[in-house]
Amino acid sequence: MSRALVVGYGSIGARHARLLRGMGHLVAVVSRRPDVFDPAYPDLLSGLEAHRPDYVVLAGPTAGHGDDLRLLAAGGFEGRVLVEKPLLARPEPLPLLAFARLAVGYQLRFHPLVAALRERLRDGPVAACRMTVGQYLPEWRPQRDYRRTASATRAGGGGVLRDLSHELDAMLWLFGPWRAVTAAGGRLGDLEIDVEDSVSLLVETERCRLVTLHLSYLSRPAVRRWEMETAAGGTVVADLIAGRLDDAFHPADRDVPIRALHDDVLGDATTACDGKQGLAVMTLIDAAERALAERRWVTA
Repeated sequence: MSRALVVGYGSIGARHARLLRGMGHLVAVVSRRPDVFDPAYPDLLSGLEAHRPDYVVLAGPTAGHGDDLRLLAAGGFEGRVLVEKPLLARPEPLPLLAFARLAVGYQLRFHPLVAALRERLRDGPVAACRMTVGQYLPEWRPQRDYRRTASATRAGGGGVLRDLSHELDAMLWLFGPWRAVTAAGGRLGDLEIDVEDSVSLLVETERCRLVTLHLSYLSRPAVRRWEMETAAGGTVVADLIAGRLDDAFHPADRDVPIRALHDDVLGDATTACDGKQGLAVMTLIDAAERALAERRWVTA
């Protein structure tokens, strides 16, 4: 049993706190709203001092992740840390960390369908892959004005490249490091935001030379569909919303991958995205943004 401190109590922070408590861990949160959870602390330093955690989950806005990591490092924290995706708002060197483990919250790695797909792809090379993911931003968090969420602002670390980076991590996990990327898109819809709402990437990776990836805040209904053409001929289709891999079903409650992620980070398994892999996703995002702005290919 761990003493867990969840920093941030938005929708994902609240889920982490609920699940960790349900898994038997001693949980506290850091939130400016003291009435949301018991115990709750107003800032990270007071939470560290009072709760004495050995596990910290950074689930606040992406723009604050770097500062929180530096604060933990400066305070001599030596436990385990999970950072909600993406690792940082911009690629930057991580501070010298004495953490027992640093992981990034790309829980798609723990979805039963994705695990089955990864095993399936071991049978042979993939010639091409098409990945589409999107959901209409105002419907993500119906109880909140989407314009006031971190997703809607550059300062908050929003935009589809960061918000929907689960697919970027999954692509690198399935097909290896990226070699070159180009991009098109931007703010194409009518949403009142100052970040990109739709981006399409064309990526060359180590094990798949042609990956097309479309990320959108405008999709209605929501979509999460991957199609892979094998070198030997034939197409493998994964519909993550339906939980279907070709004709086989791999259903999973939304909480299942997150529980498995926590078990991995707190245990001895190594499936979770680590700090180096999390930085690789950020490097790809940065390259995609340069490709988008300059209308060119960017190489790794």
